[in-house]
Amino acid sequence: MTERKTLKVRDTAEAPELKKKGRGWEISEKRLDALHDRAREMKRHASPAHKALAERFAKADLGRYTFKRFAVVGSAIVDFNCHILGMAIVIDEEGDDEKLNRRRDKSLESVGIKVMHLKAADILENMDDVLKRITAGMRLRIADKAEARREHFAQRKTGQKERY
Repeated sequence: MTERKTLKVRDTAEAPELKKKGRGWEISEKRLDALHDRAREMKRHASPAHKALAERFAKADLGRYTFKRFAVVGSAIVDFNCHILGMAIVIDEEGDDEKLNRRRDKSLESVGIKVMHLKAADILENMDDVLKRITAGMRLRIADKAEARREHFAQRKTGQKERY
């Protein structure tokens, strides 16, 4: 009988090149469905820190900047994701795998998604400070997006040829 293969984390911290193609960045439909099932299961059995932050997001009036819980982004599941801002929030629980977290963060940042890490203990103890950090991060992302938009239109006005 053959030995059964298991998933393992590579020792290299290099993130693979992402090719945004199709429904899930060249991820098989079977794998993507498994990720969505896992995210659904995580939503059902959320940690107390996650529930507390989700409750505050539900009450807050963030306008068009809404955070989706346990969102699948590429081949990663993040705790909260704001698609418009390109910002993900990850709650660091005790016992999380550091190598896996670094690899996920690198993959997300390679496609323009900024990852903010929050400790579960901070959320439960100092919710107001955590919300201030999230608000500051959102303001930075809004400023980054505005700057990128200005640069884009400035290039178009100077007569540079578009690449597409």
